[in-house]
Amino acid sequence: MKKFNFRKVLDGLTASSPSGSSGGGSGGGSGAGGGSVHPGGTAGAAGTPRDEIQETLTSDYFQICKTVRHGFPYLPTALAFDPVQKILAIGTRTGAIRILGRPGVDCYCQHESGAAVLQLQFLINEGALVSASADDALHLWNLRQKRPAILHSLKFNRERITYCHLPFQSKWLYVGTERGNTHIVNIESFILSGYVIMWNKAIELSTKTHPGPVVHLSDSPRDEGKLLIGYENGTVVLWDLRSKRADLRAYYDEAIHSVAWHHEGKQFMCSHSDGSLTLWNLKSPNRPFQTTIPHGKIQRDGKKPESCKPILKVEYKTCKSSEPFVIFSGGLSYDKACRRPSLTIMHGKAITVLEMDHPIVDFLTLCETPYPNEFQEPYAVVVLLEKDLIVVDLTQSNFPIFENPYPIDIHESPVTCTEYFADCPPDLIPVLYSVGAKHKKQGYSNKEWPISGGAWNLGAQTYPEIIITGHADGSVKFWDASAITLQMLYKLKTSKVFEKQKTGEGKATAEIVEEDPFAVQMMHWCPESRIFCVAGVSAYVIVYRFSKHEVNTEISSLEVRLQYEVEDIITPEPEIIPPFPDASSQLPSLKSLSGSTNTVACEGTMKDSIPCLSVKTRPVRMPPGYQADLVIQLVWVDGEPPQQITSLAVNSAYGLVAFGNCNGLAVVDFMQKTVLLSMGTLDLYGSSDPYQRQPRSPRKSKQFAADNFCMRGLSNFYPDLTKRIRTSYQSLTELSDSPVSLELERCKSPTSDHVNGHCTSPTSQSCSSGKRLSSADVSKANRRGPGRPPFRKAQSAACMEISLPVTTEVIDDDHNMTLSSTSLYASHKYENRENSFSRSRSSSVSSIDRDSKEAITALYFMESFARKNDSAVSSCLWVGTGLGMVLILSLNLPASDDLRHSEPVMVSPSGTVLTLKGPVLTFACLDCMGTLTHPPYEVWRDPHSADDGEKTRKRKLVMHSPSSSQDMGDHQFAVICSEKQAKVFSLPSQTCLYVHNITETSFLLRADVVTLCNSVCLACFCANGHIMTLSLPSLRPLLDINYLPVTDMRIARTFCFTNEGQALYLSSPTEIQRLTYSQEMCDNLQDMLGDLFTPVETPEAQNRGFLKGLFGGSGQAFDREELFGEATAGKASRSLAQHIPGSGGIEGVRGAAGGVIGDLTRARIALDERGQKLGELDERTASMMASAEAFSKHAHEVMLKYKDKKWYQF
Repeated sequence: MKKFNFRKVLDGLTASSPSGSSGGGSGGGSGAGGGSVHPGGTAGAAGTPRDEIQETLTSDYFQICKTVRHGFPYLPTALAFDPVQKILAIGTRTGAIRILGRPGVDCYCQHESGAAVLQLQFLINEGALVSASADDALHLWNLRQKRPAILHSLKFNRERITYCHLPFQSKWLYVGTERGNTHIVNIESFILSGYVIMWNKAIELSTKTHPGPVVHLSDSPRDEGKLLIGYENGTVVLWDLRSKRADLRAYYDEAIHSVAWHHEGKQFMCSHSDGSLTLWNLKSPNRPFQTTIPHGKIQRDGKKPESCKPILKVEYKTCKSSEPFVIFSGGLSYDKACRRPSLTIMHGKAITVLEMDHPIVDFLTLCETPYPNEFQEPYAVVVLLEKDLIVVDLTQSNFPIFENPYPIDIHESPVTCTEYFADCPPDLIPVLYSVGAKHKKQGYSNKEWPISGGAWNLGAQTYPEIIITGHADGSVKFWDASAITLQMLYKLKTSKVFEKQKTGEGKATAEIVEEDPFAVQMMHWCPESRIFCVAGVSAYVIVYRFSKHEVNTEISSLEVRLQYEVEDIITPEPEIIPPFPDASSQLPSLKSLSGSTNTVACEGTMKDSIPCLSVKTRPVRMPPGYQADLVIQLVWVDGEPPQQITSLAVNSAYGLVAFGNCNGLAVVDFMQKTVLLSMGTLDLYGSSDPYQRQPRSPRKSKQFAADNFCMRGLSNFYPDLTKRIRTSYQSLTELSDSPVSLELERCKSPTSDHVNGHCTSPTSQSCSSGKRLSSADVSKANRRGPGRPPFRKAQSAACMEISLPVTTEVIDDDHNMTLSSTSLYASHKYENRENSFSRSRSSSVSSIDRDSKEAITALYFMESFARKNDSAVSSCLWVGTGLGMVLILSLNLPASDDLRHSEPVMVSPSGTVLTLKGPVLTFACLDCMGTLTHPPYEVWRDPHSADDGEKTRKRKLVMHSPSSSQDMGDHQFAVICSEKQAKVFSLPSQTCLYVHNITETSFLLRADVVTLCNSVCLACFCANGHIMTLSLPSLRPLLDINYLPVTDMRIARTFCFTNEGQALYLSSPTEIQRLTYSQEMCDNLQDMLGDLFTPVETPEAQNRGFLKGLFGGSGQAFDREELFGEATAGKASRSLAQHIPGSGGIEGVRGAAGGVIGDLTRARIALDERGQKLGELDERTASMMASAEAFSKHAHEVMLKYKDKKWYQF
């Protein structure tokens, strides 16, 4: 321990203590400098930069809050529309509510219980919304604030809510229950009325069976004192609220799903479970006035048409100048099993069937008037599907749909990765929009989008922001995310560079992925040069250039062999690689780095030097936008498939792209279309390898090599239940205690079905912390309980419920390598996902014959000091590995730009090796003043411009960031962050100035160096849910909040930070959640959000008297108060429903979540609930006393009335 403390002093007296970091940091024994290989940094050298750099960021600059959620509401269940405010509300199965208005007005709110939303009802033009949830609670939301809050809640204790109805301009809400009873709730006080319509009073006394749950409630358009109640078994009752008796009862022998009134109030229509529609007249309720089965086949012998699927909902809307519209969902014939879900529109004799891509959840007809007793004049239908929202224009005979302005097609193909760029060049958004607009579909309605409510302005922060999403089908979408909105700019289909896979060929080809072979795994974008690079799940990289001109050209392609195994090297000397293959050769003659001479049969044939996919060889038409410049594919080597790519970087100034996997690193010159480097990870060290690996003989069981590292398709990662959200991304990995699991893995065949039926993924990465452990340390590690192990991560295509194999490497004092590798499998049970973060270190560390794979986990091009004695910066490639090792490769570029296309580029290891604990995640470079230095880039120029003059062809390079001077000074700072710690090195001395052990018990999922308030900091997201920021270069903790529990692997895969305090992640398969960690943006957020409620006058009703128009109600409004008020109806039983006061309109109360205020609030609510429960007995007693007094009073009145009358006068 003394050694570590002494080195900590040398490395910097003010280095942060591990105990201040998230995750507890209890393992303080590792010390701040424990992972450093430079013990010689003097205190004076360490102190020098502290005197020069004045850091401006403090903890006051940081606060975390969610800003806005984009995308389609996940698992929708309910729909509502305010016809006056023109805003739409969608409820979901997870208890969320999304409220949408004009583009930019998009609000997300969440029920605390998380119970599914059953129904939504707007208080029309009142700025309020009632939600009924599956936990039998009603909630009143206040929409007159930018962040809606619950004003009141009412929890039913004895009955389950099935249907709600709120008449227009009424404050009394009708609530139907599963028992068939109807209760009435006062919206203002959210208290239950004593007026109850019991099911046994509503039906005839002679009826012996229960009518079932209430499935419909609505007041008569003709008389608001009449309530129509529909029961599931086919009974419909028109209840007179004044006389408290049934005016009408109608019976039908098929179950009812919905009921709709004619606006005159003389007829109503019911939809039934046999696909029939019945029309009833109030004057003759004995049988339906008309019965039709719209999609039923008419029988020849005159019998009733055959039954169809249930009609789940019907709407009956009248028009003044044409026939009424009858619109319904479902009702199709049973014999058309393959037919898609449909919406049927009947207008006069015309029947139109609109087929949908997804099942219909609900639909609403939008009408010109909010009054139910006027001609409805429908103009559109909003259809809520399981994965889409469409609006149909009813005013045109061909019923076109409106072009949807909302970003609800994020999930068109499952999102596999995301990138976020704030404060990017301002000309990018209009340029991308101009090329993307040309691909828009035609045939939309020419009318304005009808959901146009709310108000929205740009707000104060107007810097350009772009979000890029990669998808499972190989598509990439660019989104304009400025001013907390989202609008799609441009869509790129990366699969177009490959030949289409013919069905049935899968077994015969070299595919390594069965489904979604084009899934985007990683993306790298340089906004300044507009170079875009994509890594796909089938082990390929595509380099794109941006052009405004259409071209017809062939696609250049390269193939790279990248395979390496430690045990196959018989002698310590690495094989000689020809450094510069012939530039004209499309397939460089690179010798395999694998010394393996064995032949492995994989699916019956030996595969060698074949890529996984076929690039198109014929000339391809490329529209304006991103055009493929080069396709680089990894190939099979000796029957072993290429491993998936784990890191990617591109630099436009150098003209180089670099990528790595668990085998090694490849560097490609995309200007000369040549491979510069294709080397195993261990060969990159040369003589600088700190592990001093000993040569070993080949293992005996060679026939299992390919099986152990056989890649599997995305479909195999997913249980059947989750196949539809299949994705490709970086997955977290578990360690188990099984000592024999590796041997089991080796016995598996790609075509066998062991455990889950799939082989293991190859892209595991090593787990060593990058420093030697003594035998005592090893035994200590083995003694770790399952509750306190370090987490590990592997980068690969995987899914949210999968755990991949991991290799753990420990070096003992005798330099003998001991490894362990275990593999866990996807669970079909949800419980295992919740436990996916409790893991234990493998206890098996004794086997000699284990695989050593050191993945390349991070790459970064920059102008830097490659060696200790360098006096000037040079072009470098920084390489980070899964063992926490950092290597610097020197890039020797031609001195003159004129020679760039002809002279070869030299790539050589510099010999510099730095170490950190845990796999390396990210790099950054600061100049001597502490300012972030951007990598050099080439200013964009159109590669296919019509003006081909000398000026156009000459490249314009920007070698230093504009904020720093041309003279970068005599030193710079390298910022390196791994999954466990962050370090800042001074270059060229390579002295470790600052160290911060971020976590001991968890690991980082994402780390980014970002700018905020004209300064720079390191932002980190930890697997234990903590979001942290550290100052640069001193690595002082500025923010550490346990904010976002990683309950789903999707969060881990898609979380990313960007400049100006912004971040995002995929909160569900269909939604992007944006958040900010900037105090300034939190303060300004209210100004940026849209207003849901805007003052709008309620339209006047037709043919109304002056007084009725003035007060906006009808004659029955006062009657309702008289009927349902406490004075007449009395109080409802307190045990029936419990009133819970809401948070009111207090905005931002949740900002103190986890703090004292939050605890006090929760304690107060708990005390309120306890007090209410304790008071129930007193209330029941008081209720009984009140009932007794009322009975006594009535008895006394009866006695007084009849006491003076003779018997014959009765």
